[in-house]
Amino acid sequence: MKKYAANSKVKKVLLAIHAGLLISNIAQAKEINLPRIDIIGNEEQAISKLPGSVAVIEKEALALKQPLSTQDALKAVPGIVIREEEGYGFIPNIGMRGLNPNRSQKVLVLEDGVPVAPGLFLANESYYSPRIERMQSIEVLKGAAGLRYGPTTIGGVINYKTKDPQDGVSLTAKTGTHGYGLIGLDAGGVSETGDTIAGISAITSRGDGFRHNGFDMTDMVLKGGRQINEDQWLSAKFTYYDNEVNTSYVGLRENEYKNDPDKNPTPNDYFITDRQSLDINHAWDINSAVKLNTLLYWTQLSRDYWRRDVQSKDINGTTFRACDSSQYCMTGRNRDFEMMGMDTRMFIAHNSLGLKNEAEIGVRIHSDHLSNQTVRSKTDPNARSGTLTGKVTEKANGAALYAQNRFELIPQVAITPGLRMENYQQSLKNELSGVKGNTSNTELMPGLGATWQVVPQAQLFAGAYKGFSPAMTATAISSDGVDQQLDAERSINYEIGVRGALQKMSYEATVFHMDFDNQIINQSLSSAVDMANAGKTLNQGLEFALGYDLGSGWKIDGNGTYVALAEFKNNALGPIGNRLPYAPKFTGNANLSFALAGFKLNLAAYYLSSQYADAANTELESDDGTKGKIPAYTTFNVQAYYTFDKHLALFASVRNLTNQKYIASRNPDGIFPGAERNIELGATYKF
Repeated sequence: MKKYAANSKVKKVLLAIHAGLLISNIAQAKEINLPRIDIIGNEEQAISKLPGSVAVIEKEALALKQPLSTQDALKAVPGIVIREEEGYGFIPNIGMRGLNPNRSQKVLVLEDGVPVAPGLFLANESYYSPRIERMQSIEVLKGAAGLRYGPTTIGGVINYKTKDPQDGVSLTAKTGTHGYGLIGLDAGGVSETGDTIAGISAITSRGDGFRHNGFDMTDMVLKGGRQINEDQWLSAKFTYYDNEVNTSYVGLRENEYKNDPDKNPTPNDYFITDRQSLDINHAWDINSAVKLNTLLYWTQLSRDYWRRDVQSKDINGTTFRACDSSQYCMTGRNRDFEMMGMDTRMFIAHNSLGLKNEAEIGVRIHSDHLSNQTVRSKTDPNARSGTLTGKVTEKANGAALYAQNRFELIPQVAITPGLRMENYQQSLKNELSGVKGNTSNTELMPGLGATWQVVPQAQLFAGAYKGFSPAMTATAISSDGVDQQLDAERSINYEIGVRGALQKMSYEATVFHMDFDNQIINQSLSSAVDMANAGKTLNQGLEFALGYDLGSGWKIDGNGTYVALAEFKNNALGPIGNRLPYAPKFTGNANLSFALAGFKLNLAAYYLSSQYADAANTELESDDGTKGKIPAYTTFNVQAYYTFDKHLALFASVRNLTNQKYIASRNPDGIFPGAERNIELGATYKF
């Protein structure tokens, strides 16, 4: 079965290469920016107009640092914490400003403006992460401006921007430790008239994994567009993703970690993902003052998670149920998602009230569908079928209206009030018992931001907004169909900061305050807690970023986040004053880079302070590894990149240079070690 799947993937990549060669023959080079929804944009004043903390990881930084995943790249952004799981970032766990990173539930993650999570109103866990190899940049936006993009923006908004097609063909090959290998293709072309562009990006990658937890992944993207007339563009993007990862909820126990940290305790467990998506964008410059962008999107994701059932666990390891026909021993928790929607936005420049104004009005219609099945076997530890013991169908429909207006009071000062209204309905039906239920909610989310260009070298910004994330359907409606009347997750967020540039130095610093009246901590096994509502909590702290050009090709840059408070304000889940799980006090990054002609070198350090794994703030490690303080750790990376000519580039990376042994997580169920030292070599050749 696996051999057939591997051969099928090879055939798909070969077809992709053939298609790429055909596309590249369309015409000569011409770079075109296809329409899409950006959260920051490329305009010269784009960042200075946003009343919130902003970070952009440009393609030059991605090329130099050669991150292993989008999560690996995001470690360089202040305020973000990554919880490693299987080592390669296939299952994203992204936290922001002390919020739990479990399945990225506290941030809105987008790709070209389209939600990455398979269901915004059903189960917003991210079971899939776009591959970094096909990204041209990453945008990160925090503050009131994030209200424009949807629910679950309490922590912030992350937008992965995919590469637009360019003329020509380039091949990339990588190899590394732990059997890692990757082959990638990028190909594109432009019509002779210059009004049509098309391209393909495809990669296939395999590896044995950092803990003998191998994977086999294929990712392909077809993207193109056409200029309809002088003021209209139409673009489309289709993606295909397939991955089998030998990973599990079960980690190592105390003695296993001490004696054999590279052990894979669950060789039968597999996380299998299949995903397709289609985006269609239309951009219309109605006149010099009015623009209209419309996005249609559709995503289908199947996530099959096959796991051996645990019999018992102790300090020395985990015992699994025997597959001897006497009891269920292997369970598939298999979910099929379908998401679709329309997001349309009008941008209007006007001079009302005698002021220079920029207005944005948006409407989004969204639909989610989920089929959640439980399939169990008594005889096969490698089962992919069995007895259907559970089947639940969940549906949700949402409609949102958004409006904001940027008032330029004077050229140096602007204020931006905004309001978002989100209405959604959720329903659940047990297909085996016939029990069903439904619930609905409407949320109003106001926001207010301001910017003040004090001097050319310094801009102050500030904002306040209501954060909101819906209660997921499985917790909002009980198993017997009763509406639990659960409040949505709500917070009042404030931030104030300064950013700018002074000669060879660039900087940004932000103070943030996030006051929750109802923080939801998901009760699923993936977060290893027992309750869904943590009640009142408070997060506040400081984040900063600094860069300096030393001259002669040398540069330094770094950032840090200090979360002074991340605590419970009542005892709904943890004692008052206890620190929230997975909320390190300090996170820091530092980079020293050098560039000379075609050669570039980067030295990086990453620091994460100690964390608690549970709401009780347990200090001592439990036998099963699920509780206990997670010690602080520091890792070092080094990357080198050399461009021979316009055709050939070579690169190398060593991650965790000192081979630091550290605990990345104690969730979902046991110790998950961080990735040990690994080396990667690669080359890109452009024909």
